[in-house]
Amino acid sequence: MSLITSVCSGGMTFHGLSFVHSICRPPSLLTSIKALTVAFPTINPRHRLLRRSPFDSAIRALASAAVSTASPVSQEGKVSAKAQWKAAIDFKWIRDNKDVIAANIMNRNSNANLNVVLDLYEKFLNLQKEVERLRAERNIVAEKMRGKMEASVRQALVQEGKNLKEKLASLEEDLVHLTDQLQQEAQCIPNITHPNVPIGGEESSVIRKTVGSPRELTFNIKDHLELGKELDLFDFDAAAEVSGSKFYYLKNEAVLLEMALINWAIAEVSKQGFKPLITPEIVRSSVVEKCGFQPRGQNTQVYSIENSDHCLIGTAEIPVGGIHMDSILLEADLPLKYVAYSHCFRTEAGAAGTASRGLYRVHQFSKVEMFIFCRPEDSNLYHEELIAIEEELFSSLGLHFKTLDMATGDLGAPAYRKFDVEAWMPGLGRFGEISSASNCTDYQSRRLGIRFRPSDAPTILKKGKSGNQTATQFVHTLNATACAIPRMIVCLLENFQQEDGSVVIPEPLRPYMGGLSVISPKAKRI
Repeated sequence: MSLITSVCSGGMTFHGLSFVHSICRPPSLLTSIKALTVAFPTINPRHRLLRRSPFDSAIRALASAAVSTASPVSQEGKVSAKAQWKAAIDFKWIRDNKDVIAANIMNRNSNANLNVVLDLYEKFLNLQKEVERLRAERNIVAEKMRGKMEASVRQALVQEGKNLKEKLASLEEDLVHLTDQLQQEAQCIPNITHPNVPIGGEESSVIRKTVGSPRELTFNIKDHLELGKELDLFDFDAAAEVSGSKFYYLKNEAVLLEMALINWAIAEVSKQGFKPLITPEIVRSSVVEKCGFQPRGQNTQVYSIENSDHCLIGTAEIPVGGIHMDSILLEADLPLKYVAYSHCFRTEAGAAGTASRGLYRVHQFSKVEMFIFCRPEDSNLYHEELIAIEEELFSSLGLHFKTLDMATGDLGAPAYRKFDVEAWMPGLGRFGEISSASNCTDYQSRRLGIRFRPSDAPTILKKGKSGNQTATQFVHTLNATACAIPRMIVCLLENFQQEDGSVVIPEPLRPYMGGLSVISPKAKRI
């Protein structure tokens, strides 16, 4: 169950390598979702310029790095403007590969405007040449003034230098504005996709695997809402009064079931070499952007905290992705595998209808997420490993599900390729998404500044620094849902309901529920 990303998110991958740039700025007419009001203390800015990796020159990477800058902070300690960060985009590569990029934009249903990018880039080049010409003239005038000369000649040179300075200042200001426009437009270009990804909308996605078959229920099938009411497992009405729609109280055995699912998922995934984490649930909006999500704008899924540069996370993918931000890892330490537990918060903007009823689509929920940092050549292998782990987890619970290779139109901006798992939900009478696994290649790591130093990397001389250093590469990142708790509860209640109204607990979960094997109807009060 992946956090929905903006189609205006940026980044590009070509032949398995991604060229990265920052998130697209939403149009000014789009209003920010301000769900909470919290004043945070001054945020310390960090400025990092990342080096280009060795393989970039071979394939003309769009970007080698991201540069982070911070907004001014008021005396009251509130952020007066949203923190901005920019990426070093290879616009020449965009221009030289416009046909490839245009096809990708169309296939992914992106609203990026390549023609605007190319037009702005041409204007940028012309203005840059004029700025460089004036700088050269200014330097010539400065050099002339070094020698002895008549006062009138010197005065003329001073005036010429002043005129050049004023004209140059104006053009440099124009160049800054044009550069910002160019950045914002180019940042809308989405990631290139894996060549085997089917082209089209969600309906074009291809089934990779089907596991199990629907359970034959010979009695009147109830959905999870009816079962939950009869078994006294959750309360949506009280939560609506307290928090609003799409919130809920879990009660009685449902509380035990959530805890059991969390502990079971972490325990099972940990056996595969994943390190357990509990993550922060409030992060800087720049980290959200660098992971490929749009924290502000129409139909965003992210809750932004008003008067701050912070957001609530919609998935643990974001804080786990940032755990090694701006760092160089050792190749010997790769892969780094994490299994993270967190609460997740999503606006679910635009969600409506029967598909959103009950626990299926809510604003707050618990989730266990897998995340991998690895070498570029290993990411396809680990993508298969992640989907295999998901399939094993859901198979062990006795669920009927299918795994899909998602089509281009359904991919979020960071995903090079994405597999979804949809489980049969008899009460809803359809399959519903319970998990996804994405290979983001080096899209996120380039934005987050996460590299590794290969053991066999060539030695390079660092300009202005003593000694030599070995070249670095950006790691690849992958993420996958081990267990999205509410939808798993939907699956379990609906698939294992009994004719007497009870629900059988799958055996793998019973040790985590104190041995409880059945959730039975409560005795009616007299």
